[in-house]
Amino acid sequence: MFWTSLAVLLRITSNSLLNVGQKKLSLAYSPFFTNFNTYFILFLVCVPLFLLVYLKSFTFEMFVWSFVGGFFGALGNVFLISALRYGELSVLGPVNSYKPIVALMVGIFLIGEIPGLVSLFGMLVVIAGSYIVFDTVKEGFSPALLKRKDIQFRIFALVFSAIEAVFIKKIILLSDIYCSFLLWVIFGCIFSFFILKASKTKKARICNLKMFLSLSLCVFIMQFSTNFVFSKISVGAALSLFQLSNILNVFLGYKIFNEKHLLKKLIGSIIMVIGAIMIICYN
Repeated sequence: MFWTSLAVLLRITSNSLLNVGQKKLSLAYSPFFTNFNTYFILFLVCVPLFLLVYLKSFTFEMFVWSFVGGFFGALGNVFLISALRYGELSVLGPVNSYKPIVALMVGIFLIGEIPGLVSLFGMLVVIAGSYIVFDTVKEGFSPALLKRKDIQFRIFALVFSAIEAVFIKKIILLSDIYCSFLLWVIFGCIFSFFILKASKTKKARICNLKMFLSLSLCVFIMQFSTNFVFSKISVGAALSLFQLSNILNVFLGYKIFNEKHLLKKLIGSIIMVIGAIMIICYN
């Protein structure tokens, strides 16, 4: 229980710091370029480790799950960076509270995780909290909100990353948390490369290596702790716990990017966390 709690804490903190770094880099570089370089730095380390330790035990079934999971993961990450480029961290963070809802729905069909009635009610509480958060933007909680580019990108990101989470869980069940992390990096990098090429983004003349190294470190801590938690509890419960980072995102958005309406966003985020706890406890 101690190690799981520590992993959750590391995941929450590193994810929020990662979002801050992604937002900063997205203002200087293309989201496609940022996405690929984040994966590539880890790729250089992970490929030799995988070849030395796991190549002989790598099965076709693991390849299929890794292939599809890498595709959704790379897409989800590039959409997330794109959303952060255009929107506020303190608004886009709470949007992520919809992820456990998506993951639970996908998990029903792929790995047989069935939510209870209280978990379903918790989903409604999450939606109610988002109503308060979205009340801080001009469009409010209305269909007009879906016309915003940052919200569209964030929704795509959470759907793709929620689907990815189910595939990561499956790979963990087929191997272990170390192998699943290596495969996440390798296939994520491959697909992010093809996405970069398809976007026809021009190569940046100057690359902030220190910033990208820091970002890759955050990704390592975030994803490895994610895989560890996935190995201990269900996907829906894990993703619900991770929503605690919403509160930290609101504070960081206020402190670093001077985003407004701190109190209302905090209240909405706390309500979302309550909904997440309901999903955790009764899933």
